[in-house]
Amino acid sequence: MSKTIIISNRLPVQLQIDNRKITATPSVGGLATGMKSVHSGGDSLWIGWSGLTDEEIPNGLAPEIDKALAKHGSSKVSLTTAEVDGFYYGFSNRTIWPLFHYFLEYAEFELESWNIYKAVNQKFADAILEKAEDDDIIWVHDYQLMLVPQMVRKQRPNVSIGFFLHIPFPSYEIFRTLPWRKEVLEGLLGADLIGFHTYDYERHFLSSVRRLLRLEVSFNDIHLDDRVIKVDSFPMGIDYKKFSDAAKKHHENKEVDKSELQKRLDMHKKNQPNAKFLLSIDRLDYSKGIAKRLKAFEYFLNENPQYKEKVRLIILAVPSRSNVPQYQLLKKEIDELVGRINGEFSTVSWTPIWYFYRSMPFENLIDLYTSCDIAWLTPIRDGMNLVAKEYIATRTDKTGVLILSEMAGSANEMNESLLINPNNFEEISEALLQAINMPKEEQQARNGILQKRLERYNVEKWANDFMTSLLEQKQNEKQHKSRKLSASRAKNVIDEFKSAKKKLLFIDYDGTLAGFQNDPQKASPDEELYHLLDKLAALENTDLYLISGRDKETFTKWFLPKKYNMIVEHGVWISQNGEDFRMLENVKKDWMEKILPVLESFVDRTPGSFIEEKNYSMAWHYRNTDPDFGQKRATELNTVLTSLIANDDLSVLNGNKVMEIKSSNINKGRAAMRVYSEQDYDFVFAIGDDWTDEFMFEELPESAFTVKVGRQKTQAKFYVNSISNVRQLLNKFTDKS
Repeated sequence: MSKTIIISNRLPVQLQIDNRKITATPSVGGLATGMKSVHSGGDSLWIGWSGLTDEEIPNGLAPEIDKALAKHGSSKVSLTTAEVDGFYYGFSNRTIWPLFHYFLEYAEFELESWNIYKAVNQKFADAILEKAEDDDIIWVHDYQLMLVPQMVRKQRPNVSIGFFLHIPFPSYEIFRTLPWRKEVLEGLLGADLIGFHTYDYERHFLSSVRRLLRLEVSFNDIHLDDRVIKVDSFPMGIDYKKFSDAAKKHHENKEVDKSELQKRLDMHKKNQPNAKFLLSIDRLDYSKGIAKRLKAFEYFLNENPQYKEKVRLIILAVPSRSNVPQYQLLKKEIDELVGRINGEFSTVSWTPIWYFYRSMPFENLIDLYTSCDIAWLTPIRDGMNLVAKEYIATRTDKTGVLILSEMAGSANEMNESLLINPNNFEEISEALLQAINMPKEEQQARNGILQKRLERYNVEKWANDFMTSLLEQKQNEKQHKSRKLSASRAKNVIDEFKSAKKKLLFIDYDGTLAGFQNDPQKASPDEELYHLLDKLAALENTDLYLISGRDKETFTKWFLPKKYNMIVEHGVWISQNGEDFRMLENVKKDWMEKILPVLESFVDRTPGSFIEEKNYSMAWHYRNTDPDFGQKRATELNTVLTSLIANDDLSVLNGNKVMEIKSSNINKGRAAMRVYSEQDYDFVFAIGDDWTDEFMFEELPESAFTVKVGRQKTQAKFYVNSISNVRQLLNKFTDKS
């Protein structure tokens, strides 16, 4: 029976060792809560670091720790102190974290940290491989483990792998500064499904894949070798019921049951019934914008002195990575800002900022959520920000105002909150004024909509949606592979070929027999290809045709001395048995003078593109351009050409990074059928890689064996993955055994 394997940097279990006695306690909140529905029963396993380095585990206790973790469905990856320093505190948090949050000035590019990151990712991959079977489902989490999917894929090519990134993915211009950018992308592309919190992060990732790896991206599908990787957004929710129920219970508490914090909050509310409590809760991290929030609060008090003694900002900053220099400097800055602002504005009865530098238990968080009139969360950049959702979930009477940074991932789902730019103090000040004076009815109207949405798309639905999408992707792969020209199917084709009396082969050139080159003239045949074609052309009772969009001059130079049969320029010209090319179709070329200036203008405005002038067609190549920009220009050119040639009996062919304009009555299908009709063939085979070959697949008789190179949508009966597969298959036609 297949199982689900979850992999994250940390296990969802807290370990404590006291007098050699081990206590394992399940973690609460975050990913542990979200994965509860996936990580349940005996059909799942969670792999991660236990939180204890090898040096911290007493001699002889490792097996006991394994047993304790096994009771919670977990298995540990052992890490040394040096590995934690280099992998977690080093590359993960001094390179990836600042870079992906757009703090390029904090990013460190140390080769040693990168090497440790790779080694530790391999440790995690090995731990998975030790436990995984081919029919298992593997879900890898977050930026610490971005190389793991590909490492597992190499050893288990058929296993189903999902990856979810819990932080932002940066724009291409930021990501490209990473020295190991291609390795990171290739590591992620080992997954079948890659998930992000928002469409923006998904879009940035796809842009980097196109530009850096030059892979084909169709909508949110990435084509890589014989695989299709799906990329999608899944905004993570919270355990809505947990927070809502806790808030309801909190409101029912009698005075004796209240926490000390709640009693103090109540006392201040009673003394100043019209005062507003503003709440700020974050980890102490430069991405959270705490220092800017403090400066914005100072700006607000200076601009609106009438609200002195009528507002109080409660800041809870949870300690984080306190051994990293940037975090130490940040804490110092925040300490000084709080001290300065309190020193400037405090009165005998009022301190504007209450500052807590510590974590708080769950019940105290509920105290703060339910008591504060305004939640003020303005990160500079944040993958999601679940605190915003938790605050709304606890507002059981639907009152309260959420001020949220538009740079947080959750802003996409929470348009009913007051969205602000965290760098714009004037806008923040106006939002604070609006929040302080917002009527109760408006608060309830906004929060009612938010609560329905958050309750519906909770953390459990997030996890289930991801798993459902991963299973669908696996099923799609199975269905697609049903059309793959497998070894057994290839044998059937060869058997029919060898038993046939008269055979006809149509073989495309670029992308089928030879790879694409930045300069088309450099894609000349190699000696191995000449040898293969010689053998095919020498087969008895077999007519071989090279069928291409290439110009006749190039094919004359490459192949005419070999006396191969050739059809070029999509069916304009034909050469048989080494004779000079003759025209298959009567075509005009007077239109070319009108089209050339249009193409030239696009070349001028699209660096890297160029024009290929053929005898009766013209092609605009954009393989050397920036992929996104080239595609944009291609769409624009297609629109211009379509309107320009509407009445000229011309058509535009969109090939692989090339657009070709030619006469409408010319195509490979028409040319292939003319050859087919000349003799009585009982075996027909056609193979090609792009849109221009679809005419051939569609026109040839139903009995023909048609094969697409690549996995794109096609009229062909079968597909193969690559040029090397094509050559292997064609060699079997010549095998006399």
